[in-house]
Amino acid sequence: MEHLENIKKLFSKNFVENPLIETFEAGKIILPTGRLIACDPLITNDMKEFKIHFPQGEFPVLVHKERDSNCIAYVEVVFGEEEIVEWKLATTEDQNIEELKGEEIFGYPVESGMGCLMDFETQDCLNHLEKRLFHRKGAEFMGIYEEFFHDHFFDENGAIDQFAFLKPDEEKPGNLFAFETGYGEGFYASYIGFGIDNQPIKLLTEFIEIGS
Repeated sequence: MEHLENIKKLFSKNFVENPLIETFEAGKIILPTGRLIACDPLITNDMKEFKIHFPQGEFPVLVHKERDSNCIAYVEVVFGEEEIVEWKLATTEDQNIEELKGEEIFGYPVESGMGCLMDFETQDCLNHLEKRLFHRKGAEFMGIYEEFFHDHFFDENGAIDQFAFLKPDEEKPGNLFAFETGYGEGFYASYIGFGIDNQPIKLLTEFIEIGS
């Protein structure tokens, strides 16, 4: 995939050198099992985790914005500082890269304008939270976005931020990282950078392709 060459040039180092990109340290994602999921949390609450399992623990998340639009172009999770020797398209268990043609990708659909990274265990917590809120509020339940996500992104004065860490269950260690996806709706792929020992060093999701 020629597209991977651009990813390789932009993100194989420990920092991004591109005048079109502005990078922010967002915080840390907590992965209790290392079974990482990327999805639109409002429409793909049953999204499968990536085939590659990642380390367990807390890991830095970087947000890379397109300077001109101030939109999020890339979200990156860093698992280590080792040299990256290869990038691959991230896939789930039922996806086979050999079936792709040309620059086709596997990824996840976004209809809400919001993406999410979380552990498999945290996805289960989010689904249980939605069910609990629905059973408790009944007809007054406005949906998981209004009940859980909205206040982290908007208040009475308008937008607060473009991304946030949230905990769907305070008794569980995991959190999720929710964020605006590029220009909004779309179909977005993730990529894994591997070290010399074939261990995952970075996970990157692309929303706006920015040439290197």
